[in-house]
Amino acid sequence: MRGPTGKTVPMTQDLTTSSVQRQNILNNPFALAEIEKAIGIRGIEFEGKKVVLLDQVAFFFRVDRRTIERIVNANKDELTKNGYAVVRGNELILLKKAISDNHGTDINVGTIARASVLSVFDFKALINIAMLLSESDRARTLRKAMLDIVMDVINVRAGGGTKYVNQRDEEFIERAFAGEGYRKEFTTALDKFVEMGKSKYPIYTDKIYQAIFLENARTYRRIIKLEQGDSTRDSFYAEILSLVFSFECGIAKELEAESTKAGRKLDPWEVDQLIEDFASRSHWPPLMEHARRKMASRDLALRGVTHSPLEGYILPLPREEFERFLGNKSKELTKRLEEAKDVMKRLKNR
Repeated sequence: MRGPTGKTVPMTQDLTTSSVQRQNILNNPFALAEIEKAIGIRGIEFEGKKVVLLDQVAFFFRVDRRTIERIVNANKDELTKNGYAVVRGNELILLKKAISDNHGTDINVGTIARASVLSVFDFKALINIAMLLSESDRARTLRKAMLDIVMDVINVRAGGGTKYVNQRDEEFIERAFAGEGYRKEFTTALDKFVEMGKSKYPIYTDKIYQAIFLENARTYRRIIKLEQGDSTRDSFYAEILSLVFSFECGIAKELEAESTKAGRKLDPWEVDQLIEDFASRSHWPPLMEHARRKMASRDLALRGVTHSPLEGYILPLPREEFERFLGNKSKELTKRLEEAKDVMKRLKNR
C-alpha cells in the first residue's frame, strides 16, 4: 500500500445544472469554512448563526430582488434544505430586533419594520444561490473560486493528493489485511482448478471487478490515474475491498466444487460461465448497488472523477463522509500502519 499522491481532476460539471456537485460542496464542512473566510460576509446574528435578508442577497450579487425570488421559487426544496427560511410570527419579532440592534447601511430598517414575513439565508443558502444564479457576474466569479477552494482543501487534507484518499479511512487497513487470506484462496483455486496459463490471474481478477463496478481494471486505473507499479486494490474503499474479497472467496469454493465434480481442471469458458452465474445470484445485487453508490459518489466528491458506467449511482456525499475521509479521524496511511501493528500481527498469526 502506498500513501496519497497526485492531484484531483478538476470538477468540470456546471454548478448551475449539477445538483450533486452543488450538494457535495455544501456538505463539505472543510471547504465551506474556507469559502466563508474568502467571502467575508457580515450577516445578522440570529438563532445562533449569521443570516442575510433577501434584499441583501440581491445587493451582493448585483441583481434585482425579483431575480432572487425567481431562483428561490424554482429551487425552494434545495434551498430550504441548505438554510433558506421564511420567518414569521414570534421568530419575526426576534429577527426584527436583531436587525434593529445590528442593522447596516444596506438594510432599509423602515421597510423591515412593516414586513409581515422575511426571507433569510444562512451562509450555506447564500452559497447555494451563487451556484444557481446564472445572471450575475459576481456569482460566476464566486463559483469558479469555490471550485478552486474545494480542490485545494481536499488535496491539502488528503495529504497532497487524492489517489489514495481511501486509505485515510480508519476501516481500510484491517479490511485490506484481513482480505489477503481470501485473495490467496482465490489465486490458489485458479492455480489448482483452472486449465490456463498465468494470464488467468489478472483476467479473472478483472472479471470480478467488472461484475462489481461494471468497469475493467485498465479503465479504472486510467480514471484514477494509477501509475505502473501502483496496486489497483490499494485505491479501493473499504466497502469495495470487502465485496471483492467476498467474491474471490466464494468463487474459489465454486471452482473447487466444479473441478472436483468434473474430475479435471476447468476450461476458460467454463470459468467464465461460473463467474457469470455466481454474480447473478439474488443476494449480490443489493451489495453491489451499495458498493457502486459508494464508489461513484465518493470518487466524484473526493477525487473529482466520474466512472461512466456508474453515473446513475451518484448521490451527493453526506457531511459524515467528508469527516470520515478528510476530518480529524482520518489519517495518513503511514500513521495508521504504526498504530495497527498489533492488528496486523494478530491477523498474520490467524
